[in-house]
Amino acid sequence: MNRCSMILPFFLVFALLFSGCAPSVRNVDSDGAVIICFGDSITYGQGAREGEAYPALLRTMVPGEVINAGISGETTREALRRVKKDVLDEDPYLVIVEFGANDRFTGIPEDETAANLRKIIKMIQDEGAMTAICDISAGSSIIGGLDVYHKKMKRLSKNTGSIFIPRLMEGILQDPSMKSDHMHPNAAGYRLIAERVYESIKPYLRGRGANGS
Repeated sequence: MNRCSMILPFFLVFALLFSGCAPSVRNVDSDGAVIICFGDSITYGQGAREGEAYPALLRTMVPGEVINAGISGETTREALRRVKKDVLDEDPYLVIVEFGANDRFTGIPEDETAANLRKIIKMIQDEGAMTAICDISAGSSIIGGLDVYHKKMKRLSKNTGSIFIPRLMEGILQDPSMKSDHMHPNAAGYRLIAERVYESIKPYLRGRGANGS
């Protein structure tokens, strides 16, 4: 066997491994009109003043309309019932899905939370929009028990072809200066969330750079 024939398989293996590190995002060719932030109190902006919630801050980072479809206290069970009215009927280009904390606090099993999110994602993707899943963990298993969702959210993102936004609350739940109460961010915390969301979705914004760029 000559040297070239020995090297070729290594290049093929490397190419396969490399391609596996960048899972494809479904509906990157979405022709929808708006970005929708679909979630619970973290999306709604509990503890923030007008204009300080993360969707409002995200609006200053991307051109086009950004809709805040967050409802405080909502679980994935409740979210399923309003996907059509609050998301699909708005002609979404990209939907940023943020749920789980209220499921945890009300005793909804983790597997049911994942199943509900999968149904929500499928409904959105079947209409042609991209989806992004927020991992609500904070990098610490002692804070609200939210780290149980990290692996599930990451796996769900990969399996559904969704953008993954990791550890949304890291550095916020641990820092009193970033919170308005024991669980909700203040203006500084929401600013950090908006920046994390933007950095995760930026590569998929169909040529939409930051405002002013």
